[in-house]
Amino acid sequence: MTVGTAGMRAAIDGFAGRTVVVIGDLITDEYLFGKPDRISREAPVLILRFAQRQVLLGGAANAAHNVHALGARVVPIGAVGRDAVGEELVALFHAAGMPTDGIVAEAGRTTPVKTRVMAGGYQSTRQQVVRLDREPAGELIATSEDALLTRLSALGARADAILISDYGYGTVTSRIFERVRALARRTGAIVSVDSRYQLPRFAGVTAATPNEAELAQLTGMPTDDEQGVDKAGRQLLERLDARLLLVTRGSQGLALLERDGATSFMPIHGTDEIADVTGAGDTVISTFTLALAARAAPAEAAALANVAGGLVVMKRGTATVARDELRRALNL
Repeated sequence: MTVGTAGMRAAIDGFAGRTVVVIGDLITDEYLFGKPDRISREAPVLILRFAQRQVLLGGAANAAHNVHALGARVVPIGAVGRDAVGEELVALFHAAGMPTDGIVAEAGRTTPVKTRVMAGGYQSTRQQVVRLDREPAGELIATSEDALLTRLSALGARADAILISDYGYGTVTSRIFERVRALARRTGAIVSVDSRYQLPRFAGVTAATPNEAELAQLTGMPTDDEQGVDKAGRQLLERLDARLLLVTRGSQGLALLERDGATSFMPIHGTDEIADVTGAGDTVISTFTLALAARAAPAEAAALANVAGGLVVMKRGTATVARDELRRALNL
């Protein structure tokens, strides 16, 4: 597939004038770094000497951060617990210069935290040795859901796009999704969705971004090659009643399926010697959604998302790609 640079340049230039609502599961990504010291006498495990702690925006918060880094106006909407981690997450939004009036704090709810323990010397590559997840126990309470609906209606009324980032923690309820659809019908906003476990319930969206494994699981079809991805993707497109499907394929790049058009396969941008895939899907859907909102053709939006994904996997930890990085990578 050949994509011209003029459309991509125009889309990147248009990022600054767009507003994207990102609604979904706000997650704290915590990294604990340690230097290997010795083997424990208590059990055959490695003892790490603590070096530092780093806390980053994860999940829907990372998707919002990527939209912000690309130069658009982002409106994060989601729930946190009324706990220390929730306060820390809100502080990270403030520090990044993003608004927090769409965030609801719920008493008794656990703010999702993914803690990664990283081991390695100061001059060596640090490797993840274990991940510990702390998750909310149940669904949002009714008052929190009502508060999110109110914020969505008020803050999303002028959005060019609404990005749903569903990590399975119950933020995007059926009522909230119906409100998203109603807003989109009224305003013409693009709606994109990345759902870890329940993609079929988000029918009628503009675009969805499953990975290859999720596509295989959802359709029960093999996705080992391009023909398989195309066949399974077409089935999922019909099932979702979506216009676009952007399938992330790891080191194989991306596949774009258009409901009324062809299927295009894009090799990974840059090297396939990937440093870290954490949060790469957030970068891809953020770039794709924002480019569509900036009036890029689907192929141009997918090409930009492919470049952004290729850039972000070369960074350690949960990361973003800035608009100027995209321009440099494309020589624009």
